[in-house]
Amino acid sequence: MVARVVTVAFDGVEARRVDVEVQLVGNDGPTIFTIVGLPDKAVAESRERVRGAFAGIGLALPAKRIIANLAPADLPKEGSHFDLPIALALMAAMGVIAPSALDGWAAIGELGLDGQIARVGGALPAAVAADAMGLGLICPEATGPEAAWAGGARILAPRSLIGLVNHFTGRQVLGAPEPGPLTTGGAVPDLREVKGQESAKRALEIAAAGGHNLLFVGPPGSGKSMMAQRLPGLLPPLTSQELLETSMVWSVAGLIQRGALTRDRPFRAPHHSASMAALTGGGLRAKPGEASLAHNGVLFLDELPEYSAQALDSLRQPLETGEIVVARANAHVRYPARFQLVAAMNPCRCGLGGAGRGACGKAPRCQRDYQNRISGPMFDRIDLTVETPPVTAADMALPPPAEGTAEAAARVLAARAMQEQRLRDAGYDADQARDQAVNARASGETLDRFAAPDEAGRALLMRAGESGGLTARGWTRTLRLARTIADLDGSTGVLRRHVAEALMYRRMTVGAQEGFDRQTAPGAETRAF
Repeated sequence: MVARVVTVAFDGVEARRVDVEVQLVGNDGPTIFTIVGLPDKAVAESRERVRGAFAGIGLALPAKRIIANLAPADLPKEGSHFDLPIALALMAAMGVIAPSALDGWAAIGELGLDGQIARVGGALPAAVAADAMGLGLICPEATGPEAAWAGGARILAPRSLIGLVNHFTGRQVLGAPEPGPLTTGGAVPDLREVKGQESAKRALEIAAAGGHNLLFVGPPGSGKSMMAQRLPGLLPPLTSQELLETSMVWSVAGLIQRGALTRDRPFRAPHHSASMAALTGGGLRAKPGEASLAHNGVLFLDELPEYSAQALDSLRQPLETGEIVVARANAHVRYPARFQLVAAMNPCRCGLGGAGRGACGKAPRCQRDYQNRISGPMFDRIDLTVETPPVTAADMALPPPAEGTAEAAARVLAARAMQEQRLRDAGYDADQARDQAVNARASGETLDRFAAPDEAGRALLMRAGESGGLTARGWTRTLRLARTIADLDGSTGVLRRHVAEALMYRRMTVGAQEGFDRQTAPGAETRAF
């Protein structure tokens, strides 16, 4: 007799069906427990955890050859969540519970040696996949509130193996868990706390309104990190679709606590010593990296040139495609990574650059060498580059600004509503509207139709392109940025002044021959086209 239980294997945030088949072979003899079906080390060790858990609840393994097959056999199986389905299929084969009791259920969970069921990552995508297969999900008690967010899926969340056995044998009834709390609008730092830096605040508002990538350049203490940390407060809450996408990534990473979800957008700020695998995902068992954990939110890279070149360049593809592919010899794992990049850097290694009090004595070479740590293609993907000059004593003595996060967030929300309404009025379907409602994602016909500048604006953009200062990518990103500036201005069309401001924010990547030195040199002038 073969007993079967359904479980899942995680391929990125997608949960793929796996059938756990257990068969008892032979007459009385030594117990031999074998797991087949491309198990990794953690799955192979399930034998000992299952053996210990059975002993913990007073069961002994039969004196037979036990074969546990994880089908399909060519799909790699990783993780400790296969413990529970293997144990359930084995108990059904032993006659401890009726095999028919497991019909209609999938299971995930790690077993302790005392029979307790420990939490595992991926309960939410597992519940979504089980519901799509017409099954309920059995998961650890600790992840029950998380799994309960999967709509109408049936959920059982036992604390221990013996409690689950009692439920299936009619001695105990396990209730369905309630979804965890949904929070939103948590305390965020206010823009009123930032003294001075009005130009940088304007750029921050534009970046929030259009989802654009942003770079702050300035000496230490000029407020770069402070402003980056205030960006999430300007962004609108996650939509229901975005909430599900983001929570699925966090669930696979095992970062959802007590089933609590939040509508606040993620803000991830990895240290500059982070490796490529830490940023984009990977490792022995491919896990989501910081870029995926920032999906639908903000990835903040402080001290940008201090990151390794390999780590920075690994972000170039997800900045364009919105996803990360972790390649393995036997599989390719995909994770969503549609994040907004905000970065900060000093003008040079010494910190203060080539102008003003305490200027670098090695300018301009020090600045040029420091900038060259960041590749040109990476710079080309940054829409706004803003200098943050030192904050003076006069700035610090000023009273708090009249406008803070609430006022800026209201303008951002109005601009985003304008973007969405524009697509709805144009007859775009739901998927197209959702994908291109934020200006930073607009492309093709959407860009041509809604971001085409007026005659004067087009002439200005043409002069910028003919000067060799704009790549094809830079041209597209400038149009997107100009469209966002027009939205904040309440303008239905893109005018010359909007294009001019957009080009000003791209001045750091314009003109390799002028480069970084001219912009930080005393008396530098904004380049005009």
